[in-house]
Amino acid sequence: MSKALTIGVVGAGAWGTALAQMLASDGRDVLLWALEDGLADTINTSRCNDLYLPSAVLAPGIQATDDLARIAALDIALIVTPAQHLGSVMRAMPALPRDLVLCSKGIEAGSGRMMHDVAHDIAPASDIAVLSGPTFAHEVAAGLPTAVTLACGGGAQQWERLSPVIARPTFRPYYSEDLVGAEVGGSVKNVLAIACGVVEGLRLGQNARAALISRGYAEMLRFGEALGASRDTLAGLCGLGDMVLTCSSTSSRNFSLGKALGEGQSAASLMADRRTVAEGAHTAPVLRDLAVRLNVAMPIVDAVCRLLDGGSAGAVVQDLLTRPLKAEGTDP
Repeated sequence: MSKALTIGVVGAGAWGTALAQMLASDGRDVLLWALEDGLADTINTSRCNDLYLPSAVLAPGIQATDDLARIAALDIALIVTPAQHLGSVMRAMPALPRDLVLCSKGIEAGSGRMMHDVAHDIAPASDIAVLSGPTFAHEVAAGLPTAVTLACGGGAQQWERLSPVIARPTFRPYYSEDLVGAEVGGSVKNVLAIACGVVEGLRLGQNARAALISRGYAEMLRFGEALGASRDTLAGLCGLGDMVLTCSSTSSRNFSLGKALGEGQSAASLMADRRTVAEGAHTAPVLRDLAVRLNVAMPIVDAVCRLLDGGSAGAVVQDLLTRPLKAEGTDP
């Protein structure tokens, strides 16, 4: 009988803790790395992460640590840091496991690189996978049914290693080899969720939200295809599926940020007060710059950037509504 693969989760925020809880739900041992001082000890003694996921009583198989070297000795690591810190955390690891599963959604500021490109440069000997899809952390931790895309840069052989380790009766991965598509979907939908939150904050109604989701999805497709992503990937769980979830609920940090902007709060004060990260706020300006470079029209992304720069929500929405009329299916 072959030895069971050992698995670690890098990042003890809400999503990292939820993934560790899901992985440990069948009795498997999972090592969870926490950055914050004292958090690992608190998790080990109280069996709870009150800082980020207070609703979950953590499984006995979860052991927390603040030592990255312990993660480096494992077979598989799920990297669940904020996107802008993925590179620095990986560089701090003394070694890197064979399989790295990236669970951060965003684009690196400054370089404009996708997370799998960042990871590959740091860990060229590792096989890189991307896990993405419609996932609220508290629901995954509670064992509610969830389906995700698991895009494997190592192809079918990596899928055969990872899928038995990650799949659970209520957590179902679907195979893909499209790393770009998986990452584009997860990155762009965060920005669009801010826009949908603004619609909610301004009380513009369900019609407006549906229109924004539809036109935002068109932007996602254009941008993804310009980078070589498959339309089928973007129409799946990690694209349209994730977008529908995060554009429709205050459980989404990005949607909640947009809602507060629509209600008149300032972006500067909202970002300063947030302990948890609304990735879309960091992704929006990078995405806008990449779109300009690729000659891809993304007016909703542009509008979100204006809001984050201090623009009036009402004025930004008015500008979107008064743009020239065009045929559906053409660039806006």
